[in-house]
Amino acid sequence: MIFEQYYLGHRAHASYLIGDPESGEAAVVDPQRDVGRYIDTAEEEGVAVRHVLLTHVHSEFVTGHIELRERTDAVLYLGAAARADYEFVPLADGDRIELGSLRLGILETPGHTPESICVAVYLNAITPRPRALLTGGTLLIDGVGRPDPAAAEGYRLKELAGKLHDSLRERILPLPEETTVYPGRGPAGGNDLVGERFADLDDLKETNPGLRPISREAFIRRVTADVGPPPPYRSFIAAMNRREHVPLDASLRRGHRAIALEEVLNLQAAGATVVDVRTPDAFAAGHLAGSFFAGLEGDTAGWTGCLLGPNTPLVLRAEAGEEREAALRLGRIGFDHVVGYFGRDGGAPERSRAYARLGAEDLARALASSTPPLILDVRRADEPAGPFENALTLPLAELPRRMDEIPPQGPVVAVSDTGYRSTIAVSLLRAAGRGTATDLAGGLAAWNERGETRR
Repeated sequence: MIFEQYYLGHRAHASYLIGDPESGEAAVVDPQRDVGRYIDTAEEEGVAVRHVLLTHVHSEFVTGHIELRERTDAVLYLGAAARADYEFVPLADGDRIELGSLRLGILETPGHTPESICVAVYLNAITPRPRALLTGGTLLIDGVGRPDPAAAEGYRLKELAGKLHDSLRERILPLPEETTVYPGRGPAGGNDLVGERFADLDDLKETNPGLRPISREAFIRRVTADVGPPPPYRSFIAAMNRREHVPLDASLRRGHRAIALEEVLNLQAAGATVVDVRTPDAFAAGHLAGSFFAGLEGDTAGWTGCLLGPNTPLVLRAEAGEEREAALRLGRIGFDHVVGYFGRDGGAPERSRAYARLGAEDLARALASSTPPLILDVRRADEPAGPFENALTLPLAELPRRMDEIPPQGPVVAVSDTGYRSTIAVSLLRAAGRGTATDLAGGLAAWNERGETRR
């Protein structure tokens, strides 16, 4: 058996290729949108991708089912409750797909989304015990995939949570304890690049809080707590995964077009946004007025998706050779409106902007002065409290709609954990006319290091 797990760190996305060398057939489960790695593996192993399965309609990233279908003529499969405007084979509980001597068995496991399925992998067509279980968004290593309001439009969260409870208890927990669980997502707490990416079901029964023996009502309360409305781009992604769309390659070709500064300025005037994907220091040293920062050292796609509209034309400001990676990351969330990139903003000095980031000692002196700046903490409300008195806590994701809460006069210093999110905040503030905004270089990590040094 050929079994490969692929992990995409920035989206915390795991996908899989399962193949049978004797029959030459392979299946891919939950592919990422740039599908070259599956094609390469299949060629190396001497198999052909004939089947593409989605465990559910994803809303965190655009899946590569359309791309694989176009390149391999594979058949597409979704859960029987799925809705999509392209042709697919609906999979119901107990259905199977044969890959030569291998068998893929389907478990309907609604809850994370209404159409969620899990895929059991059997080493032959007759064995009753699965070797592996691909759980998609239903069961993760350190938790469960909570009801997804972006991908489950029209359903009540508590109804989905009850279905999730039943799916876990009735469909997954009765499986043999030695079954290895391979989820489609990274840790439940976030896009952590470190940690286990598979585990035996026996171990998860001991360590996974979502599998603990609590009442159905208590489970529903736990998994629906603090589930707010998703960022708008999540619904956009879910809708895109339900419909035919242009394959990624076409988007990347547009994004790889170098354009002159004069055209960039014309595009800006027509409503395009410049997305600057360089480092925070490079952005502060000089950027085109009105630019949005989303550097490649962080979650470029996630923050662009959260803070910009999915249909806004985008121009990339990138260092040489980085424009393709930037366009690729944006394409993974369906932001296909990248119209080109540029590498320099010289030639229009009246449109160039720069600001001085503050080091920890600089900020300490400013806070001790007679006119201290306002500290704008753009971390999430559930992160540890910061060290600054009278700081205004305003999570970055909420900044565009709550900017009027920031006093219009006086200096503002944005802070985050490392200085990445604070640079995004400065780009938003300055684009909105708050020209005195700056941030703490290195974030709270640098501030805390200063405290350790002074002890």
